Amino acid sequence: MKYFKLPDLGEGLQEAEIVEWHVKAGDTVKADQLLVSVETAKAIVDIPAPYDGVVAKTFGSEGDLLHVGEPLLAYEGEADAGTVVGRLEGGHSAQEDSFFVGAAPSTREHLAPRATPAVRQLARKLGVDLAGLSGSGADGLITAADVEGAAQVASSRIGGERLRGVRRSMAINMARSHAEVVPVTIYGDADLHRWGQARDPLIRLAKAIAHACTVEPVLNSWFDGRGPSIRQHDKLDLGIAVDTPDGLFVPVLRNVGERSAEDLKEGMARLRADVQARSIPPQEMMGATITLSNFGNLFGRYANPIVVPPQVAIIGAGGIRDEVVAWQGQPAVHPVLPLSLTFDHRAATGGEAARFLKALVEALEEA
Repeated sequence: MKYFKLPDLGEGLQEAEIVEWHVKAGDTVKADQLLVSVETAKAIVDIPAPYDGVVAKTFGSEGDLLHVGEPLLAYEGEADAGTVVGRLEGGHSAQEDSFFVGAAPSTREHLAPRATPAVRQLARKLGVDLAGLSGSGADGLITAADVEGAAQVASSRIGGERLRGVRRSMAINMARSHAEVVPVTIYGDADLHRWGQARDPLIRLAKAIAHACTVEPVLNSWFDGRGPSIRQHDKLDLGIAVDTPDGLFVPVLRNVGERSAEDLKEGMARLRADVQARSIPPQEMMGATITLSNFGNLFGRYANPIVVPPQVAIIGAGGIRDEVVAWQGQPAVHPVLPLSLTFDHRAATGGEAARFLKALVEALEEA
């Protein structure tokens, strides 16, 4: 009997909630036939069969959460016992890109609790005692998912509705960010009087951020605190925070600096439509190098946006409003855009962040 495990669903996606099974025990399935639909923090994902076979057993019911690497179903009729794992298109597996056969699932060894410093800090933030946990990672390593699961069990005592999908992921990611990142926020204003009436602020912001990345590229990086190590990116893949009734989605606008304003506008409209329909492919929400939170189209001026690792920076754009400013020695009323830049001080200095924000403001203030 072979076990098909939950595949790697892409960077940062370590668990999924079962939405609907499309097969049951006893069914004969063909390669690439739809097995199950699952909901990640980012989208509904359909998981296909890796090859032909007969389903012996399915693991988990609708609403259950499974972690990457846990069994999804068992196949009958195989002479050798084994485990089939893999990745979905657009994901990034630590294993080989193709499906492979390995050892069958075994009982987890009970070792002394072990955890990385980031996980220990997360446990302190969530009030979880590591001594009471058995790690699900390699050689008994306690993972962030183990800590989050224990915290969720503890919180269930207060009652209320269990968080799922996007909102659950947001809660987890924000706690993880708070545990890892050393955030600093600086603020500035852009005088937009040269824009005229055709403002289109989102696309102008995207292009201005791309310019600022050429001035201070360290803000357009991924940082790994375990090394520590940093990876600078040579192009801007901008995450755009989109508010929906289901929670916050962050689709990615690719290669912003090399695209025309019209192309970016069309691309952003397409991403928003896919988010609203919950049909956006998972790969379209992966790999952002910087994020923009354009909360000002709802309400507010300044903010302390949260940096989500491995990113180093996030920009917050408040609401544009007319203000009295000094212009050529005289008072004048100009449209002003308030800006906030939060950066991870482990990866960038205050000077680098200040130069980045200055370059962003200067690019926005051009006609």
